[in-house]
Amino acid sequence: MREITFSQATLEAMDEEMSRDERVFVMGEDIARQGGIFGQFKGLPEKFGYDRVKDTPITETAIIGAAVGAALAGMRPVADMHFADFMGVCMDEIFNQMAKIRYMFGGQTTVPVVVRAPDGLVNQAAAQHSQSIEAWFLHIPGLKVVTPSNPADAKGLLKSAIRDDNPVIYFENKVLFKQKGPVPEGEHLVPIGKANVVQEGKDVTIVSYSIMLHTAFKAAEILEKDGIRAEVIDLRTISPIDKDTILESVAKTKRLAVGHEAVKIGGVGAEIAAIVAEEGLDYLDAPILRFGAPYTPVPFSPPLEKAYMIRPEDIAEGIKRMF
Repeated sequence: MREITFSQATLEAMDEEMSRDERVFVMGEDIARQGGIFGQFKGLPEKFGYDRVKDTPITETAIIGAAVGAALAGMRPVADMHFADFMGVCMDEIFNQMAKIRYMFGGQTTVPVVVRAPDGLVNQAAAQHSQSIEAWFLHIPGLKVVTPSNPADAKGLLKSAIRDDNPVIYFENKVLFKQKGPVPEGEHLVPIGKANVVQEGKDVTIVSYSIMLHTAFKAAEILEKDGIRAEVIDLRTISPIDKDTILESVAKTKRLAVGHEAVKIGGVGAEIAAIVAEEGLDYLDAPILRFGAPYTPVPFSPPLEKAYMIRPEDIAEGIKRMF
């Protein structure tokens, strides 16, 4: 299978969906003139025109407000946030309007909005451009939240998100944009709400998503050298969480570790730990481990930023203490 980058995979998904459905359009800052700061929209305005690939003013409130209005009028907008951190500007439009309208109108209307949000640590972007904020949206009923970890899922989840009649937050880690991987050509859909067991194991379950999935996989390789076979699960979707896949794995391995790049306190890992504690406590032979960033803003200093990040060795050493 051909290999392309994460960024190219999302571009391909946009191209295919805009070709398939003329109601799909995209808008955001610097996406038409510049092609997006990660090249994820390059070439789309030349193919589909500037009516369907729109540069906007620097106002996230207007971008999401217009997207919601367009969706209610029958369009299928994709709104780019430039950086996930900027979503704080338009939170009222997200959680009071976009997430609630379909419910408040008794399902008489749909809100097929996709919000693309590049997130995560990269190149000393510091406290206001490096955050992983996915847990905010896990707490808002009415939203779906996806977090691909590889190019194939990036394409498949974006296509599924665009076709969904509910609002979807699509987090795309900035480090992953340049990562290459095998991606099917043509129609390729990844179901929203279904996790993927990327490695089977019998001794411990490691659950992660997005960029941290790669750290978890490296931790599993370290553990393998000590005879510990880890089952690695890529959530892919964090709202709704595929609890069945997690519980089935924990029933087999008897141990659970959860990791994410976001701050540990109040993170997705806490919700997964609570699910297993409530519905699978009898399976466990050891306490649940959570790995996440320290409770501090992301530092600018390169050495401090490096110390802020979770390493594969951190996960592996923690898991070894479970036995």
